Amino acid sequence: MAQFFEVHPENPHTRLLKQAVALLERGGIAAVPTDSSYALVCHLDDKAAADSLRRIRGVDDKHHLTLLCRDLSELANYARVDNKQFRLLKAATPGPYTFILEASKEVPRRVSHPSRKTIGLRVPEHKVLQALLELHGAPLLATTLIPRGGGEPLNDAHEIRGLLEHELAAVIDAGACHQEATTVIDLTPMGEGGEPVVVRQGRGELAALGL
Repeated sequence: MAQFFEVHPENPHTRLLKQAVALLERGGIAAVPTDSSYALVCHLDDKAAADSLRRIRGVDDKHHLTLLCRDLSELANYARVDNKQFRLLKAATPGPYTFILEASKEVPRRVSHPSRKTIGLRVPEHKVLQALLELHGAPLLATTLIPRGGGEPLNDAHEIRGLLEHELAAVIDAGACHQEATTVIDLTPMGEGGEPVVVRQGRGELAALGL
């Protein structure tokens, strides 16, 4: 049964977020608000938790999972980033963008794409999620919270609780967030002199990145 944490969207109570972090560190899956829609998150280094994340979301190991990072410096530890890629990342973070990059050795192989060895990465602009990441002290493995068989991401904590309370360890309610997934951009072609590829147009504006 999922624990339900109601927190203020601007000044979340640290004690409640610490309880949510403890559940994640014990292998639980949490539903958290982001600057796009809600996301499912778990501990990066927990294989069983990552498997549960994929099962709840209804995706296989070829679906790109995402690392939610506190800042661009942390992101750069988990991906191979050249100067051109870094400049584009700097223009877009924090914000509702997910970038596909070549995973560094810090990323467990089981969570990167099995053939491409790539991973999704992003720095969210949401005070509650940033506070959670700070208390956790490391990136969280994540995927957009789209119900199995559904097409739209969820943005209401009470609806999420009703659908998934027996599969999640925690639901963090900071009020409704946006109901639109992130914009996903594949930056790996830039490493070979190519151009970024827009994989999914979401909440992040492409014009802000000159794309």
